[in-house]
Amino acid sequence: MKAKHWLSLMMAAVVAATGTLSLTGDTVKQSFSAAAADDTNDDWLHAEGSRLFDKDGNEVWLTGANWFGFNCSERCPHYLYAADCDDLLRECSDRGINIIRFPFSSELLVEMMNGEDPPISGGGLQACYNPPTDVKGEDGTITKAGTYGSINKDFVEADGKTHVNSKKGFEIILSKLKKYGMKCFIDVHSPHADNSGHNYNLWYGKAGVTTQVWIDSLVWMANEYKNDDTLLGFDLENEPHGKGQEGDEAAKWDGSTDENNWAYAATKCANAILKVNPNALILIEGVEQSMSGAMEGDYWGMGDRRDNSPYIGAWWGGNLRGVREWPIKLDGTGNSQIVYSPHDYGPSVYAQTWFDKNFTTETLLADYWRDTWEFINHEDIAPLLIGEWGGHMDGAENQKWMTLLRDYMINHHINHTFWCLNTNSGDTGGLWAGFSYSINGVSEKSNGTTITWEEDKYALFEKALWQTQTTGKYIGLDHQHPLGINGTGLSLSEFYSSYANTEGSNLDGGTVGGNHGSHVVISDTPKETTTSQPETTTTPQDTTAAPIPEADWGDVDCNGSVDVADAVLLARFCAEDKEITVSTKGKANADVTGDNNIDADDTAKVLNFLANLITKEQLAPGK
Repeated sequence: MKAKHWLSLMMAAVVAATGTLSLTGDTVKQSFSAAAADDTNDDWLHAEGSRLFDKDGNEVWLTGANWFGFNCSERCPHYLYAADCDDLLRECSDRGINIIRFPFSSELLVEMMNGEDPPISGGGLQACYNPPTDVKGEDGTITKAGTYGSINKDFVEADGKTHVNSKKGFEIILSKLKKYGMKCFIDVHSPHADNSGHNYNLWYGKAGVTTQVWIDSLVWMANEYKNDDTLLGFDLENEPHGKGQEGDEAAKWDGSTDENNWAYAATKCANAILKVNPNALILIEGVEQSMSGAMEGDYWGMGDRRDNSPYIGAWWGGNLRGVREWPIKLDGTGNSQIVYSPHDYGPSVYAQTWFDKNFTTETLLADYWRDTWEFINHEDIAPLLIGEWGGHMDGAENQKWMTLLRDYMINHHINHTFWCLNTNSGDTGGLWAGFSYSINGVSEKSNGTTITWEEDKYALFEKALWQTQTTGKYIGLDHQHPLGINGTGLSLSEFYSSYANTEGSNLDGGTVGGNHGSHVVISDTPKETTTSQPETTTTPQDTTAAPIPEADWGDVDCNGSVDVADAVLLARFCAEDKEITVSTKGKANADVTGDNNIDADDTAKVLNFLANLITKEQLAPGK
């Protein structure tokens, strides 16, 4: 529900109850407690050129990680058999991850769509709440619910032991992401539910999945969650690939209507999704090989040549050269939702030819990045999100490559999701190293997961998370919920109201200002990224509780005007809604009664101003 619409309902209720728009603190308290609801539909994003923006035209940066498992035979994120989901997501949010890419299989989506999704197997999930309710013994002793088992308790039915199905599990995860200010998108990792399904070339041809079934299942998913902006978008297919000489068995990118033409299939699928949810982001990966144009008459499916090859290779899903001649063109305004999403890896995954030298940013651009995917960002065609990057910390070439790509993404505003959180990724390892879970029967708060992180790898990755430049606060993508709960993160609204014009963020290599879409011109040579913070000529906002002079009375969200959104934010703050954040300056602006206590009387006074019953001058304390 939109904030303004919600407040109009609240005010209508007050009018019905009191016969007037002259409000008191008590009537505001009653109306708010009856109508409080979280806005789940105001965080959608859209593209302009190579940048992504929120509903207010503020630039955003998606910086996150992958967590696989829904694509596998377990049909749920891996490690829920050893750790508590809430603990994992809370720590990810506290460490600055603002979005998670969840791989799925088309087979699972079809099961969900058809209502055939069975409970998650015990091999994929450890979940219990034992006993499910308080138990009174014969001697009168009370055994509290959860005394003997309390892990992933949301993932069991009322009996405390029967596991929920994957659809319910995904919805539980969505609610937890929202609580911690995080977003997600899904990718179709393979047609079939298989832990090695990503090795299959195409988006159809396994487990009864045709191109139409693949489209239908994604359209169902988009329609099912079109009113929950926690799920921001859909990566249509993971790493379409195959070598040119495989012909119809390999994904290609051209102007044909052949079934294995990934550009044609992606266009059909994207148009169908946007018909049911025009706000969703559509992430489109590349293929593996494209035609080189080496010799006249070369065609897709012909045999390779040792010299003068008809094909140009790339990482699986990494080759977006076809966008130059055959860009995705969607119906209506659909192109505003396109994000191209190549994958890129270093020499520890495969010794590609562009690593056969003392490679630098410049050689990587010249030999591979520029013509394969970076031109899309460089020429302002569309946003990029590197859907997978990462690898082992080898203290050598692979670590060098990760650092170069990381710095380039920071300096040129390229969105990304690191591969991956899971430590059981054979090619790359993960950000997590291991877990232990304790159940000691004393209290629920004393139970929980201890997560061991690959701290060196996280330190390399962390520099590419969206954060303020001086205080190092991580920036989320939700307008109301701050990222994390331990004070390390901000909501999107709080960043733009209180930080963007003071210390700014590391976006574009370090930017102070409104970030309302003006591009910052930066050379192709990344500036050095260190642990020290860049100098700034501005003074960061004071974050203490002391009053701030020259308050703009009533401007609770600090956007320069007093409107309905300020009343909503103030009412939710007074109702102790833990899911919103009001900045220090916003709190100073909110104390319109001047009694050093922000309460429903302040909300009532702001509402009276909005109803034109008092003037802006009278909104100030003492008036």
